[in-house]
Amino acid sequence: MNDLIKKQRFHTIVMPHLSSAFNLARWLSHGHQEAEDIVQEAFLRAFKYFDGFHGDDGRVWLLGIVRNTFYTWYQQNKIQTKSTPYEDELYGLEFEMTSIRDKNNPETKLIQKNSQRLLNEALCELPIEFREVMVMRELEDLSYKQIAELMQIPMGTVMSRLGRGRKQLATILLAKTENGGAK
Repeated sequence: MNDLIKKQRFHTIVMPHLSSAFNLARWLSHGHQEAEDIVQEAFLRAFKYFDGFHGDDGRVWLLGIVRNTFYTWYQQNKIQTKSTPYEDELYGLEFEMTSIRDKNNPETKLIQKNSQRLLNEALCELPIEFREVMVMRELEDLSYKQIAELMQIPMGTVMSRLGRGRKQLATILLAKTENGGAK
């Protein structure tokens, strides 16, 4: 493939998914700098092997490379994925919450911010095999089929991990709310 055509095609098919790639890497690695390194390596791999990409969905293909790059990085660094606390400014994700009260009410804003913090912390506490499917499904809006293809596991396993992950997330959130939001 001509280099110029390859670059243009890569830019059109893969580059629009940079934020999704970074989001997944951030949730998996728990760190901004680590996520940047993982995404940079994933994009280098993606470009190197782009001639072999013949699919329709550059996003799923790229997220698969990000996931594989994370696991390579993880094995090399032997990190403790549960030991790093969640930091709002790193993840910057806003979970939309609706309220009967006026959204400009300071009390409502405080409740929403605390709920978002608790949810983010709880998600970070999930074992990685549940957290990654939760992020791909709930935050990146991938279908079960796309997740199964990306992770190279049966769709039933995806559904099982999502179900178990949601159940664990609910348990963690219940414990956090019973403790008044304290760790």
